[in-house]
Amino acid sequence: MDDPATPNAPGLQRRLTGRQLTMIGLGGAIGTGLFLGSSLAISQAGPATIVAYVICAAVAMVIGWSLAEMVVVHPEAGAFGVIAHRYLGPWAGFVVRWTYWTIQVIAIGGEVIAAGIYVQFWWPSLPLWLPVAVFSLVVLAVNAAAVRLFGEIEYWFAMIKVVAIIVFILLGLVLVTVGLPSADATGLANLTAHGGFLPNGMSGLFLAMVFVLFSYIGTEVVSVTAAESEDPVRDIPRAARRMITRLALFYVVAIAIVLTVVPWPVTAQGGSVTESPFVTVFSAAGVPAAATIMNFVVLTAALSSANTNLYLTTRMMHSLAANGYAPRWTGRLSRAGVPRNALALSALGLALAAGVSAASESGAYLALFGVSVFGALVVWLLILATHQAFRRKRAAQGLPPSPVRLWGAPVTSGVVMVFLAAVIVSTLFIEPLRPAWWAGVPFFVIVSAAYVIASRRARTGVRGIG
Repeated sequence: MDDPATPNAPGLQRRLTGRQLTMIGLGGAIGTGLFLGSSLAISQAGPATIVAYVICAAVAMVIGWSLAEMVVVHPEAGAFGVIAHRYLGPWAGFVVRWTYWTIQVIAIGGEVIAAGIYVQFWWPSLPLWLPVAVFSLVVLAVNAAAVRLFGEIEYWFAMIKVVAIIVFILLGLVLVTVGLPSADATGLANLTAHGGFLPNGMSGLFLAMVFVLFSYIGTEVVSVTAAESEDPVRDIPRAARRMITRLALFYVVAIAIVLTVVPWPVTAQGGSVTESPFVTVFSAAGVPAAATIMNFVVLTAALSSANTNLYLTTRMMHSLAANGYAPRWTGRLSRAGVPRNALALSALGLALAAGVSAASESGAYLALFGVSVFGALVVWLLILATHQAFRRKRAAQGLPPSPVRLWGAPVTSGVVMVFLAAVIVSTLFIEPLRPAWWAGVPFFVIVSAAYVIASRRARTGVRGIG
């Protein structure tokens, strides 16, 4: 199985519009962490967390633009997994897709659990399993529908998050500069109070970047939609540019306002909806039931992320089946062009991840967390390695360059690879992230062993791995 899947695997329908692609990208990347204060990063760097978000936005920009450059040339089902197969070899294609499928399934489990907890904000006596089951069925139904319907629903899911951030930014700017009827102007004093702008030094800033980096996971979602985009050559670069620039703007400005309005030691201790800096600003503006409104927003954010990530896992599984690296039946499509069998398998993983996430006191949850963190960083590294091989091999073959070009490559992509490698090493020395090593490394050993088995079966003429 040395050849990757052919462009646009049979049956997938090009029905996603440019506006849907942009919002799907934002929906997949903007999670509940922003709304609840990004307290882990702020506890490390204080006001300098703003700088951490700027630097990590540049990292996300390089990764997103590398993907856009490659996907425009190869708008295939499986996106960067198939392209890694083509330029780095079948091992890379296998590992990237199975790893990405695994980390997103874990993320979906956590998101539906979070959504259930947000519902308990209104009905505390409600058993957690009930909203989790309902929301799981909802995202499954949306993903089982035609891709255009999925795109439209996710567009409006993501729109709620975007509107909430914009309103927060506008109210925050007014509160900082001129004040509101119920609150005096805060000015910029909180950015230098409580130990200064960089209270924990450069080491604190680097540790904050480790946590902030995970806020940008999801920026690769646009590339996965390429096989179902109406016009990938036109829409993918445009959607990637809009999504990354808006994401960076929203994150950087919103975090700057959070740190300006609320003293950073207070924000660093946050974690619940009622403690969210968004609630603080909305309450100061006289918005009635600010905590209730914020709870609705974070509920929507969780469902939006779960919805988008389930789409990603389904397409990755379908792509693996096309290469013979997943069961044959996962590659079959419905009349609407949806890989519902791949969706069903992804849903089994969702149920497992959700169940383990509910038992958060168990070591199993820490293992899932570690696989997710380690896997995401390795996937990003392999994406950038693929981009360098893409440039090198196309130049050697005399092929025309992509109509979209990452500025400064291969230097820019090389610098980001070094940064990501440093982050992976640093997780070994950060207590909350240490599970990334003791769970992530064995996971990759298992995936690599599975590749060897799948390759042997493929060479002997056995289709799929199941």
